[in-house]
Amino acid sequence: MVKTELRVIYGDTDQMGVVYYGNYLRFFEAGRNEFIRAKGLRYRDFEEAYALRLPVVDAQVSYRSPARYDDLVAVETSLAEVRRASARFEYRIVRGGELLATGSTVHACVDLEGRVRRMPPELLSRLSVGEAPAGPGKGA
Repeated sequence: MVKTELRVIYGDTDQMGVVYYGNYLRFFEAGRNEFIRAKGLRYRDFEEAYALRLPVVDAQVSYRSPARYDDLVAVETSLAEVRRASARFEYRIVRGGELLATGSTVHACVDLEGRVRRMPPELLSRLSVGEAPAGPGKGA
């Protein structure tokens, strides 16, 4: 699990003063990028090295309690499953000890033309399902 702290900015909130529901997916993306970075690889480097992309093909969010402007929240990101051509990440968003939201995203591995491809063995060796990283990783 990799923990990423974010400060809620005013632009993340709706008219009611709480984080707009769609912005939780942005928080998931921030957590996912930091997860990959903690494994020693920047997402940009992955795209360039392998000429592959990992688009979201499924997303799920369960909301429990609202985050508000200026809250410091943590996105806890884990890689739950890796298949030949897809990966599923799970997320928990917390404020202090309070669970605000949970969710997951599934990503297909595709080439630049959008055709499904197998995950490269080198990438699979860097990603460990359910393991916490030893340090911040390269390219931080």
